[in-house]
Amino acid sequence: MASENKKTESLRLKVVVQGAVQGVGFRPFVFKLATELGLTGWVLNSTEGVFIEVEGDKTVLDTFLLRLQQEAPPQSRIWSLESVFLPAVGYDTFEIRHSEGDGAKTTTVLPEIATCADCLREINDPDDRHYRYPFTNCTNCGPRFTIIRQLPYDRQNTSMAAFEMCQACQTEYDDPTDRRFHAQPTACPKCGPQLVLWDEEGNTLAEKDDALSQAVQAIRDGKIVAMKGLGGFLLLTDARNDAAVKRLRERKLREEKPFALLFPSFKQIQEYCEISELEERLLKSPECPIVLLKKKDVTGLSQDIAPNNPFLGVMLPYSPLHHLLMQELRFPVIATSGNKTDEPIAIDETEALVRLKGIADLYLVHDRLILRHSDDSIVRIMNGRELVTRRARGYAPLPVYIKDTLPPLLAVGAHLKNTVAISVGNRVIISQHIGDLETPQSFQAFKDAVKDLQSFYELEPVAVACDMHPYYISSKYAHSMGLPVIEVQHHHAHLASVLAENQLDGPALGLCWDGTGYGTDGTLWGGEFLLGGYTDFQRVAHFLPLPLPGGEQAIRQPRRVALSLLYIMFGDEAIAHTDLPCISSFSKAESSALLQMLQKGLNTPASCGVGRLFDAVASLIDLRQYASFEGQPAMELEWIAAENETSRYEFGIIEGDPMVVDWRPVITEILDDLRKNISQSVISARFHNGLIALTARMLGKLNIDKVALSGGVFQNRILTEGIYRRLSDEGFEVYSHQRVSPNDGGISLGQIMVAAAKLNDKQVEKCV
Repeated sequence: MASENKKTESLRLKVVVQGAVQGVGFRPFVFKLATELGLTGWVLNSTEGVFIEVEGDKTVLDTFLLRLQQEAPPQSRIWSLESVFLPAVGYDTFEIRHSEGDGAKTTTVLPEIATCADCLREINDPDDRHYRYPFTNCTNCGPRFTIIRQLPYDRQNTSMAAFEMCQACQTEYDDPTDRRFHAQPTACPKCGPQLVLWDEEGNTLAEKDDALSQAVQAIRDGKIVAMKGLGGFLLLTDARNDAAVKRLRERKLREEKPFALLFPSFKQIQEYCEISELEERLLKSPECPIVLLKKKDVTGLSQDIAPNNPFLGVMLPYSPLHHLLMQELRFPVIATSGNKTDEPIAIDETEALVRLKGIADLYLVHDRLILRHSDDSIVRIMNGRELVTRRARGYAPLPVYIKDTLPPLLAVGAHLKNTVAISVGNRVIISQHIGDLETPQSFQAFKDAVKDLQSFYELEPVAVACDMHPYYISSKYAHSMGLPVIEVQHHHAHLASVLAENQLDGPALGLCWDGTGYGTDGTLWGGEFLLGGYTDFQRVAHFLPLPLPGGEQAIRQPRRVALSLLYIMFGDEAIAHTDLPCISSFSKAESSALLQMLQKGLNTPASCGVGRLFDAVASLIDLRQYASFEGQPAMELEWIAAENETSRYEFGIIEGDPMVVDWRPVITEILDDLRKNISQSVISARFHNGLIALTARMLGKLNIDKVALSGGVFQNRILTEGIYRRLSDEGFEVYSHQRVSPNDGGISLGQIMVAAAKLNDKQVEKCV
């Protein structure tokens, strides 16, 4: 009987939560949960995550642990949760303790989070102190990655440290029951950042709400306004105004590449675009990316927004400033990155005056520092799920979770669409999109990203991974760092990237298709069938190489690739095919000079790239003879393909080791169809269908059941979905990208995985 009356013994539960758990209201959530359950103890942020100790009855502690995982804040992501029961020490209350700055940096830096419903309600409520304040935020939304200097994520470690909180903000910040408890960027009109409108010379024209109103009027008047947002400047102009859109194209030197659109409401997007449930969810998600949507056949927008393009890249407002601006405008605007071609987005207002001079008419700026750039992310639905093609705001730098613990490594990525990455324990942290490393500004952004990631996690890499290309600026930088260098073949990195994202080990057959990548034999690869995993690979097949007369010039002029293709088939008679626009577009002197280059092999690097084959076909059917941006011919070939065409062209397969995909039979059929006046759309569909059928035939020759798709070509929806369906129907396991881009933005992840495997396999000596 005595034992029945004995008071239940109290225990202490110690919990370490790692992941995206800082800046999302995790500690207030823990406080409320513990208080509700009558538990005592404490919670705090550390550089490793969130530490919790709670005391109470074992049954109640079990409930706490279960609800901790089930009811965590929606923006949090728990990567690991370690718990242990210990003897109680006698805590009297539950408290939120100050953060600890010591220890290994293993917590996750969060990306920007779109304005929550509560903050949006406040900025539209005349009775609220945040009414029309463009920097309103709370623990559920606001800036993160672009304002943090170092971990842990506390106000003094952000660019908000320059703003001393007023009494009202401090009270909310200190109240564990308030949603602004420890909301590090919290501010109000009394104590926070403010808007200013500048002219082209940086002279102040207006301040605060008046600055916003005058910027709105300028956009209505057809002006181009450079607005300092969350991750950098955006160039805004009226999307309905043809003259304004053309002026922006001329000033930005952006001939045909599509512009993104910012809409004031979801309802208005519905007027111009077809939207599925998945696309609606993406548009309204906390990531709030640019989503590629099918255009409706309606008027009202300038035709120069996305010339010849059946899709529009659209997004909704994602910060209070965006919301307030669009609520006043009530019509869609161009919202394109504030930069010149090949440069990163500008983040500093003084710098913007110089870099955007001659582009912007006015500058809507503020005094909250942006510490690092972050472009708007771009997403499309493919295979019934999201595919991130540019990973930045909202997504970066969230980690990719890996099954095994990795050594500390740095990867410097590719030359185009660059990202960099580091490995921290069982995670790979990938930077935001940096872009093409073609300018001094881009290279500086690249170096800043390398420095940032290492600094955040106090990483001391044991090696640096880079592309094998000897002239990539990223590879040269890797070799200058004084660390062991592990060179990773470009397409092997593509294969490793898609395997890692899907948490797979090899072997798998990687269909690694893009424009060009440096091969192990010193030639340009890009139409690869690679069998392997992380440690090594075998090149079991590739496309027939195609010389590129003039190298980079051939990429900018698809007609040169078409001429090269005809030369492979017909020799010197290629230039006699003047009935083909790709040949007739050259003067006699030009075609003769190019013929001599091909005959003598002068400045004609050979490429197996499927992307180049797309270029050649686009030129042959007179769809595109010149490319104004990378990938344009292939994109347009996808857009025109007839939807219901089921016939196909047959690629040849030349047996050998490796096998060679012979495109010459396909070109013969295309030329025959051109003579029969078969439409461009049917030819495009037959070409796509031929590639889809080719993959099934190739798999039939190989004893492998896992197929991984990676490379820029797999941004093509028709091709990717077609291959996925065909191979899945035939019993193969098909894997593709989702949150990591299939283009070169995913290369850094693959480089990390290959480098780690080589280190574990003691192959470093071979790679340095």
